[in-house]
Amino acid sequence: MSKTAIIYWSGTGNTEAMASAILEGAKTVNPDTVYFTVSEISADTAAEYDTLILGCPAMGAEVLEECEFEPFFTALESKISGKNVAIFGSYGWGDGEWMRDWEKRVTDAGANLIGGEGLMINEMPDDEGLDKCRELGKSAVSI
Repeated sequence: MSKTAIIYWSGTGNTEAMASAILEGAKTVNPDTVYFTVSEISADTAAEYDTLILGCPAMGAEVLEECEFEPFFTALESKISGKNVAIFGSYGWGDGEWMRDWEKRVTDAGANLIGGEGLMINEMPDDEGLDKCRELGKSAVSI
């Protein structure tokens, strides 16, 4: 079973709710899955995991959060080649440009983007959204 970490940043709690549901799903398959806020882990430590499930909401003009998450991901980007990576986040506006840009960065870095795309949920996840998060957790740790 792969060594898996869920790492996220959340400002309003929407992406945190997604991360918690992803952890629920992941732990049904791999009870050793670990969970961090982005401020609790370095890019070097994150790179020690085989599977990374990364979460960040859309911010500003549809970009990753710029003070903590973007610097973390920029430092991690060169270390994810060959790894399984899932990405997720919430948004309140726009059409998902931030997620498409992030998907491209993940695949350009040589990682296997789990599911071929990121999971986006508008605002706070409802029951259906939480189910999608749990499924992402299960599928990500099953690879």
